[in-house]
Amino acid sequence: MCFLGCDEGETEVARQQAPGSCPYCGGKVQAVDLTSRLRFCFLPICFRFKRKYFCSLCSRRLVLYDF
Repeated sequence: MCFLGCDEGETEVARQQAPGSCPYCGGKVQAVDLTSRLRFCFLPICFRFKRKYFCSLCSRRLVLYDF
């Protein structure tokens, strides 16, 4: 039990195909939308939305670099 503050983990909201291919195996890339919430004394404080990219063939997490 968490009394001060805790993160409840990430929950998958949606999964869709993203453009491009995996640089390791050439598989298709999937974009996964995740949400997490931070609670303080059982009251929700913050909702966070993230998008992560994974290869559908080798299941590696892919990182997008902006130049």
